Amino acid sequence: MITNSNKKLKMSTNDNTTGKPITCKAMVARAAKQPLTVKTITVAPPKAGEVRVKVIANALCHTDVYTLDGHDPEGLFPCILGHEAGCVVESVGDGVTSVAPGDHVIPCYTPQCCEVSCEFCMSPKTNLCPKIRGTQGRGVMPDGSVRFKDEEGKDIYHFMGCSTMSEYTVLAEISCAKIAKEAPLEKMCLFGCGVSTGMGAVWNTCKVEVNSTVAVFGLGAVGLAVIQGAKMAGAGRIIAVDINPSKFPCATALGATDCVDSTKISGPIQNYIAGTLTKWGVDYSFDCTGNVNVMRAALECAHRGWGTSCIIGVAASGHEISTRPFQLVTGRVWKGTAFGGFKSRRDVPLLVQKCMDGAIVIDHYITHNFEGVDKTNDAIDALHSGDCLRAVVKY
Repeated sequence: MITNSNKKLKMSTNDNTTGKPITCKAMVARAAKQPLTVKTITVAPPKAGEVRVKVIANALCHTDVYTLDGHDPEGLFPCILGHEAGCVVESVGDGVTSVAPGDHVIPCYTPQCCEVSCEFCMSPKTNLCPKIRGTQGRGVMPDGSVRFKDEEGKDIYHFMGCSTMSEYTVLAEISCAKIAKEAPLEKMCLFGCGVSTGMGAVWNTCKVEVNSTVAVFGLGAVGLAVIQGAKMAGAGRIIAVDINPSKFPCATALGATDCVDSTKISGPIQNYIAGTLTKWGVDYSFDCTGNVNVMRAALECAHRGWGTSCIIGVAASGHEISTRPFQLVTGRVWKGTAFGGFKSRRDVPLLVQKCMDGAIVIDHYITHNFEGVDKTNDAIDALHSGDCLRAVVKY
């Protein structure tokens, strides 16, 4: 059981700021491979169908660093990164009905419009609502404009429809998952990306069954969430693979039955898993690395006849996956997942409630804490250190 640790949040949700620009601090990415710089920016009021929020806590995700390092084909600069956060609604634009000032929300980079005309939202097969995909990928709001200006009045791009490395940001209403106010935002922010993605890959995308065998490649926060989700699903054997053995104790604590340092294996790791550790391979394998060679290994250690391999990690721009067609002819299935298949506005509140009830434990993912948006570069350094799962920055 989790109790509310939120302090009384000091913010304006009244006529003092409603309908007016807000000046605040943000970490601005000016160019790829350059440190973020703390800047004073102006955040415009929300337009129709939009919500302006105060960011209370932001967790750093490898996707932010991936874009900052110049690997994201949709990466635009200057921009405000960040997409794994806990926020409080400051004001709403015309037509917004699902949230109101004072509500607590998790921004979701995978929106859910819930419109009857949206075949994606109406289908149980996917969570990939395309309603604002086109504009989100161009770093702008649904109307094609931005809500951020720098001190010179120049535009700053949005990122993944979230841009939570700012004390205030503007979201599309359909990207806001309303959660219980009792939930501590500095913890629940993890459900905005990594933890949800890993667990959902197990529960939704692959539907791992009781007594299944599982292999997980990459033991960052997402990979550990896969292990935790597989254990909760009743998997009988969980093989954890990484090149950093210091991650093995945490993996074991979460449910891994075997830990393998792939650098110590002579020959392909897939042959070791499907041949030495098991006879025919594992029922389910998960790539959480973004490395296309590892993706191939994950597929090729899947069980002959029925094994399923799920790609979670995001590869660098221009990289392609490959394998021999015979791997698929002999019954293996290769699939991918985005946000773990969760329909964001419907499912994130349920995940948060399960966490509040003690059914999902997430405290172990938060290995580093920082205070103030200006400490975000320190959080990035922590993430690069190799011993960080999630660094949470409280604003």
